[in-house]
Parts: sequence; structure tokens; C-alpha cells
Amino acid sequence: MSSLQQACAIIPAYREERFIRSVVSTVRNHLPTVFVVDDCSPDETGSEAAAAGATVLRHSVNKGKGAAIKTGLRAAAERGLEYYFFLDGDGQHDPDEIPRFWDELQHNAGDLIVGNRMNDLASMPLIRKWTNLFMSWQIGRICGQPLPDSQCGFRLASRRLLETLLQSSDGFAFETETLLLAAEHGYRISFVPVRTIYRDEVSKIRPVRDTFRYIQILAKYQKAARERRLAAISGVGREVSQP
Repeated sequence: MSSLQQACAIIPAYREERFIRSVVSTVRNHLPTVFVVDDCSPDETGSEAAAAGATVLRHSVNKGKGAAIKTGLRAAAERGLEYYFFLDGDGQHDPDEIPRFWDELQHNAGDLIVGNRMNDLASMPLIRKWTNLFMSWQIGRICGQPLPDSQCGFRLASRRLLETLLQSSDGFAFETETLLLAAEHGYRISFVPVRTIYRDEVSKIRPVRDTFRYIQILAKYQKAARERRLAAISGVGREVSQP
């Protein structure tokens, strides 16, 4: 059986001095190693994370959530770690739910395990609920499997996915593209229920730019999925027509 000594948490953080110390402290109740990637925060995010016991990696310029996660992934790989938990630094993910992901990994041997908040919608803003439902349905169609919560950033990935994860986008589309790439490469994606937590934090998503990037990514993978289906149909047709 795998050991949590082989696992770490990777927390991308930008302007999270309010919550990051508490998040890191709670994560460290479960995991020995926590990387906080400070994405050029103008506040005390990095020092607060370090005070709680995290290894802090700092970007000299703001690069985006996906880029921050990839910085953490490279550091974790250099240490030879095998499993990567992803959490946000704003308290929206409850670190005490880490064992749920680990249990799923041990019992079902998934490659990418994603938190599912859709059974706990009371505190989710209505616009986010409907956006998530629509996005999850649309991305699930491309992936060819149900994805109950495609936008949850609380995840566990095995090292087998490392190169795939490093191909994903640098911004907030990282979570979406990670699912698309994992499905495209045949990795097993599973879900575990997690709490839905919203506070008074302001979203860091930039609506125009990030929405445009989502549309680009979905169009790219929709095209690839169509091409695979057509290739499969053509292959079957050739086999049938052979004497």
C-alpha cells in the first residue's frame, strides 16, 4: 500500500495572507510536505505560509494558477514524491477531507481523483452552480464520461500524470484542461464528495480573458474528439469493405 510519506500538497497562492497560514497548518496534520507557490503576491502570503511550515516557492512575476501548480509539480518531482494533492489557498477546500482522496486512491487505484461539491449546493452561489453544471456536462461529453464537478480544484494526482499535467494551461483553465488531457491519454478519473465552502473572498478569475481561454480550449478538444470519432468510423468502414 502507498504511504502518505510519498505525498505532498501543492497550493497555488496569490494574495492569500488572510487564510494561508490556517490552510497550511491543517494540511500538515495529514501530509508531511506542503509546497506553497506564491504567485508574486503583493502581501504577506509567502511569509505566512512559511511560518506555518510550508516550503514556499515564489514567482517573480504573476504567471497564473496553472503555472503556479506546475512550479509545485516540478519541485515535488525533484524530491521523488509520487502523489500530489492540489488545494486552493483561500480556505475553500477543507484539508481534513484529504483522507477521502487517499482512501479512494488505495481502494480504486485512480490516477486523478477530483472533489465533487455538487451534493452540497446550499452555500454555492447560483451563478457558479449553473456555470459548473453546464461546464461539467460539456467537458464530460468531450471526455466521453460523466464529470459531476469539472471545476473543483481540490484533487489528488499520481506521478503517472506528471507529464500530462505539465502540458496543461498556465491560467485558471488548468483544471479543465487537466481533465481533458487525462481522458485523452486514457487515465482513470474518479470523484469523491467534498464540502462546498464559500466565504466573502473575491474571485481572481478575469471574466473576459479567462472565458475566451476556456472557449479556445474547449474548441481545440472538441475538434480532436471529432477527428478521433471520424477516424474510428473510417477504420471500421475499411475493415467491413475488405474481401
